[in-house]
Amino acid sequence: MSAILSLPVKGMNCVSCVGRVEKAVGKLSGVAGVSINLASGRVMVTPSADADVKMPAAVVAAISAAGYTPLVEPLRLKLTGLRCAGCVGRVEKALRAVPGVIDVKISQATGTALIDAADVAEADLIAAVTAAGYGAAPVVAEDATAPSGRASGGAREPVIGEGARAALALLLAAPLLLPMLGGPVLPVWAQLLLGSLVQFGLGWPFYAGAWNTVRHGAANMDVLVVLGTLAGWGLSGWMALTAHEGHAPHLYYEASATIVAMLLLGRWLEARAKRKTGAAIEALMELRPQVARVRRDGVEVTLPIAELRRGDVALVRAGEQVPVDGSILEGATHLDESMITGESLPVAKGVGAAVTGGSMNLDGFIAVTAGALGADSTLFRIIRMVEEAGAAKAPIQRIVDKVSAVFVPVILILALLTLTGWLLAGAGVEAAMINAVSVLVIACPCALGLATPTALMVGTGAAARAGILIRDAEALERARDIGVVAFDKTGTLTEGRPAIAVVQPVTGMDKDTVLRLAAALQAASLHPLAQAVRDAMPDVTAAGAIRALPGLGVEGTLDGRVLLLGNGRLMAERGVDVASLDTVARGLTARGHSLSWLAADGRVLGLIAFGDKVKQTAPAAIARLKALGVRTIMLTGDNAGAAAAAAAALGVDEVLAELLPQDKGQALARLKAGGRVVAMVGDGINDAPALAAADIGIAMGTGTDIAMRAAGITLMRGDPALVADAIAVSRRTVTKIRQNLFWAFIYNLVGVPLAMAGLLNPMLAGAAMAASSVCVVGNALLLRGWRAGR
Repeated sequence: MSAILSLPVKGMNCVSCVGRVEKAVGKLSGVAGVSINLASGRVMVTPSADADVKMPAAVVAAISAAGYTPLVEPLRLKLTGLRCAGCVGRVEKALRAVPGVIDVKISQATGTALIDAADVAEADLIAAVTAAGYGAAPVVAEDATAPSGRASGGAREPVIGEGARAALALLLAAPLLLPMLGGPVLPVWAQLLLGSLVQFGLGWPFYAGAWNTVRHGAANMDVLVVLGTLAGWGLSGWMALTAHEGHAPHLYYEASATIVAMLLLGRWLEARAKRKTGAAIEALMELRPQVARVRRDGVEVTLPIAELRRGDVALVRAGEQVPVDGSILEGATHLDESMITGESLPVAKGVGAAVTGGSMNLDGFIAVTAGALGADSTLFRIIRMVEEAGAAKAPIQRIVDKVSAVFVPVILILALLTLTGWLLAGAGVEAAMINAVSVLVIACPCALGLATPTALMVGTGAAARAGILIRDAEALERARDIGVVAFDKTGTLTEGRPAIAVVQPVTGMDKDTVLRLAAALQAASLHPLAQAVRDAMPDVTAAGAIRALPGLGVEGTLDGRVLLLGNGRLMAERGVDVASLDTVARGLTARGHSLSWLAADGRVLGLIAFGDKVKQTAPAAIARLKALGVRTIMLTGDNAGAAAAAAAALGVDEVLAELLPQDKGQALARLKAGGRVVAMVGDGINDAPALAAADIGIAMGTGTDIAMRAAGITLMRGDPALVADAIAVSRRTVTKIRQNLFWAFIYNLVGVPLAMAGLLNPMLAGAAMAASSVCVVGNALLLRGWRAGR
């Protein structure tokens, strides 16, 4: 790297901000210098001589972790001409060389480039790809929420056309194979004609791809195919021209034609299989409504989704999809959110409740105020997260990249050595040429290039169906090795809202009366404890002359009595004797409950204890993690009593209570020092530092946006059971990646020596090469059967 990275940053307002950003970026490896222009809001980073391609992405991450927002623009290009992992590496290198490019992710499986950049023109990126010998086109705006393969800016390769091409090639090659089945030998002219039609006509895409790469000073799998089949075709021509009169020459047109036909068939099967890797995205895309009924100026109109504005009121009847993210303005219903959150049961929604575009309205009319639109919508973010995770490189992929960079040149050298070795051994030109052709044909790096992205795409897609969004490949691979999971308590393992735990009346008073009088005082209060009381005792007559007592409680009158509801300090100030319930109160306080005392005319009537109820699925979630061999820890800012009570109900291994947000980060650092991979699960703003500090941050999708931005994995519903599911799908996906890479490497490690030894004829090599890519993709597709809870 040599170009200075100039990055616009939002949120820098003073010299102190400049210092924080400068410190955060300056300590990164690969950074030689940092200068910041506060007036323009730009950070200029000078890379050191040893900076690698990941330095810009590390700069963005450091600025974000410091609390500021790098203004990075995500750009997407549809690529053409990618034949193997080597092609991917060359395009990625070309894009990273464009000044302002921060990160590049290319998926061979979908032919998509996902580029993070600052002040970079799309035309410059396309020019860089073109200069590298490949094609690129923008994904047009109106299809921005489409999977990249469907975006009109880059049409999918015509699978039907490829199938017809493969079928015709096999049909033309079949007569050349008849002698192997005891049939007649075709005349030389007929073999030349059929072989040439397959070689140069139907096999033309290989020549176009090879020429496109070679003229830019590189080589790919098309070069191997062209050299191998052209050698067979040329050898046949030479044998025909030099044959003695009256002797039938030994020709190899059938080998070259069959190789081309098999490769075309393999490419068609591979294209069909790769389409299935995006099935999860396709299913999410089908959720996107095309139109919405909107109330504007009192009139109902039907508009395309693209024309909706924030604040529009969308009208949704039973059986229709919710067109946009927003909140319910009128009505109540049940929504089916299963394709977005993975929640199988309908979810009740009323006025004020948040709804997600793409959900199905089951049984009532609702009016929805439009909130997030387009790229800000939940559905869009899910689609992009799945797509980007599929395009991202897992750490294990680095091995593949290193191999791919030298693969084709090495194979060309091995083929030349094979030719030379057999000639020196006295085998003759014919045998030497055939063995060299076999080396060229068997050594296709396609399987290596497809091994990781196909498994990532299918695995993250299956996870998304279950309500688990995995941000990138590194998070997925790290999640496999999680050994410790630290949970925030409130809102993560508990409901996050107070509920009545105990109602304790004095002797002679009943619980219902205590609750009724308390609810009468709380009829108009917005306090969370007041809501818990009203939930327990709805539809009561409100007290009169209600007066809030800040920091103490509330006062009012009912049926001629003066009522008080509040804390112990209020009782003490008003001279209310609470000795009769003092022992009970101390026990409840020790267990972490908040207490409200009720008194009438100066006499205590009872007390109400509040607690944060443990989520119904949380104990089973903890048990599943333990079954996976994962240690569980609860980190909370609550008092020790409340934390201990919750921990006992949950069965967690360890509790750390009364922690400030920064204390959670320090606790995670200590846990990481033990050498195990540590995950942090949280949902609030105060959890963001801990989520960023953990090896893997897991955010509840019911929480805040800042928590989700700091996390590598987002759970789309507030169910802690999904944590175990995230680990399970990670382990399954990484296993598939390793299986694919193993077979891809073994295929070449075994196939190339066999071909060099003369134990593999060219036709069998072509069939095996085509089959290898199909097998890798097919193995990845087995991940589609993964389901949450397994």
